[in-house]
Amino acid sequence: MSSGRFQLHSQTLGALPIVNAFLLRLGVDELVERALPTDSRTTLPPALALGVLLRAVIEGRRPLYELSEWVAERDPDLLGLDPDQQQLFNDDRLGRALDRLFEADRAGLQTQLVLNAIRRFEIATDEFHNDSTTVTFSGAYQEKKKPSPADLGTPPPAKIVHGHNKDHRDDLKQLLWILTVSADEAVPVHCRIADGNTEDSLTHQQTWDTLRALVGRSDFLYVADCKLCTRENMDHIDRHDGRFLTLLPRSRKEDELFRDWLQDHQPQWTLVRDDNGPDQQSDTYLMTEAPWPSAEGYRVAWVLSSAKARRDAQSRQERILRVSKRLDELAERMRGPKSRVRTREQAQQAALAILHDTGCESFFEITLSPMTIGSFRQDGPGRPGPNTRYRRQEQTRMQLNWKLRQELISRQARSDGMFPLITNCHQLSLADLLDRYKYQPRLERRHEQLKSGLLVAPVWLKKPGRIEALLFLYFVALLVRSLIEREVRRQMQRQGLRSLPIYPEQRECTPTAERILTLFADVQCHHLIQFGRNVQGFPPELSNLQHRLVKLLGLPHTLYRTDD
Repeated sequence: MSSGRFQLHSQTLGALPIVNAFLLRLGVDELVERALPTDSRTTLPPALALGVLLRAVIEGRRPLYELSEWVAERDPDLLGLDPDQQQLFNDDRLGRALDRLFEADRAGLQTQLVLNAIRRFEIATDEFHNDSTTVTFSGAYQEKKKPSPADLGTPPPAKIVHGHNKDHRDDLKQLLWILTVSADEAVPVHCRIADGNTEDSLTHQQTWDTLRALVGRSDFLYVADCKLCTRENMDHIDRHDGRFLTLLPRSRKEDELFRDWLQDHQPQWTLVRDDNGPDQQSDTYLMTEAPWPSAEGYRVAWVLSSAKARRDAQSRQERILRVSKRLDELAERMRGPKSRVRTREQAQQAALAILHDTGCESFFEITLSPMTIGSFRQDGPGRPGPNTRYRRQEQTRMQLNWKLRQELISRQARSDGMFPLITNCHQLSLADLLDRYKYQPRLERRHEQLKSGLLVAPVWLKKPGRIEALLFLYFVALLVRSLIEREVRRQMQRQGLRSLPIYPEQRECTPTAERILTLFADVQCHHLIQFGRNVQGFPPELSNLQHRLVKLLGLPHTLYRTDD
């Protein structure tokens, strides 16, 4: 607003002072500038452009095509920019900066960033959790047939192709995002991008080797989902004195053998955990050692969860009811005069398709029997009258009947709620094995934060190399956010705080980085301008909760003070 010769100028600070403090502690800007040296002919240095882009990603919840507007609203000093550089941000410059990042040694840059985080934030490295997800893309991304001379010596980007899409969008192409976090507040320590059709089981050996080189030893515990459970993966880790823990898949013979053994034997279950689930029902965990090791000779421990047992029983009952209804509808259609299911083969195929779709093949016994249907038809043309003659026609149709196999249903119910863990760790107790495996959902929430908090997709870039470079920035953003979240939670634990009134209406919660950064999103400073000169500055006024969070983050109380 203006008054005479005076003008009040407002600039958004947002969460940038907090973000800058953590980036400085990690040494991100210094490492990126070292990896991307400044060219004197460049108006906007690529390291500076990428630093601004990274800050926009961390603060989050705005599409990247609005980056120029986002930069114009911010204090240029917080972005490391001169005032005249705020107008230089456009898609072409950012695209060229991403090209430079793709050509740089991103693996070495990631290693140095993670090592800085481990040392400066004292991240524990005795346990790591690995999982993968897909980043979905739409559009045509074609692989280059012949690399240009400028591409020689640079590894090709990962291929954006069709694969097993974990967003349930099999119609779209994807990249595979492989993330490993520390069990210390799920801080990311390694990320790799692979072709969209890469099988998960083929990624673990390279990931484990990278982690071993990163921490300089091999005795850490490596936890992953059931795709780790192959002879090649487990033997590779065990042969190099590593430790692993994973889920034994249902397709393994050991799973079937134990469930069969369970029909006539009673294991010695040990209570290892007793919680209250989200539905306020008791969720107890019992565990027992398997009667025999795996085919590779590794330890197998079985878990019995009361909550999972309830879910398994309910799921089976719902599937049985759904199949029963569909079989009744099929039998009714087969009796109709216009039914297309007339032969035994057609009827059997239709019934088996219903059972296969729901996984109930063993629960139902299907019988098909021929049935003769008689009908009368007028013999000859014309209107029917008293003397019209009719002839009898007979058609043979298949009659469908079914019944439940109660014995097999009861047999499966005896193993409801059970799942097996496999490991080469004999020194860990049953309770320790369960606790470490139950940490895996913390990693899955990092994937959720990548997609919903950081808005990783859609990506409006045509070159796969630029996309891969951008995903590297998303990893750094996820690392910074997790460190912010970890710092607040650790300080809360030290002070005996269980929650903070950080949600709307001052509802209590355990704060996430998303909520912390959102709380500072509207922080602004104001300057009184006269004839283009700053006459007086008005620093932002933080609320008590904002001051409290700054203190919990271990940052100085003068963080949001501006010069007059």
